[in-house]
Amino acid sequence: MLITGGNKGLGFEAARRLGELGWTIFLGSRDEGRGRAAAGKLADGGANVILVPLDVTSEESVADAVRLVSKHTDRLDVLINNAGAPGTIVAPAEATAGDLHAVYDTNVYGPIRVTHAFLPLLQAADQPRVVMVSSGGGSFAVVTDPDQPVSKMHELAYSSSKAALNMITVRYAQALPGIKFNVATPGEVANRKFAATDMNHHTGELTVTEGTDSIVRLATIGADGPTGIFIDRLGPVAW
Repeated sequence: MLITGGNKGLGFEAARRLGELGWTIFLGSRDEGRGRAAAGKLADGGANVILVPLDVTSEESVADAVRLVSKHTDRLDVLINNAGAPGTIVAPAEATAGDLHAVYDTNVYGPIRVTHAFLPLLQAADQPRVVMVSSGGGSFAVVTDPDQPVSKMHELAYSSSKAALNMITVRYAQALPGIKFNVATPGEVANRKFAATDMNHHTGELTVTEGTDSIVRLATIGADGPTGIFIDRLGPVAW
């Protein structure tokens, strides 16, 4: 199992929980030093963890990650595309393409780079699963609901990047039925809650453990499980 952005927050907690379930964890981390420290903590907790230096915005880094993982295994059962960037909130009237580019490079192109590169290893697995970590902010239903706080956060980059990620996931699911592609949001959409992470300066009402419930569920679904769905820890989320 490979988790991108696994050195902190949701990625680290997902790695910890899945490591406790007996999975071998390939811990992707853009910062090798932080990744090594995180891997050490997981190993101290009993997890079988292998650090994978991985910058999802770099084709070279992704290729190196494939070579490293391939030295340890001939298949990849689960890929969790967790690495994400919030960007800076720029009012739509002032936003430029450049403001969106860096966010898209991580949140949209990053998962495509990693998924494409690891596809052969995923296809070699018996029941491969890909989990895309998105956001309620990527849902048109949520953003157009005036009762949802995100409807009043006027920005272009983050929400549109997650909407794009959602669509990409559905298209993968349709085109590659042998792999389960699903989307998780770490919040509780119905209750208008989100998980406390560095990205929101730990202002969320849900714990990071609660935030990973949907990720862990999708990472561990069985052969008869769904593909092309969008869930939070309470259940389905409207697109």
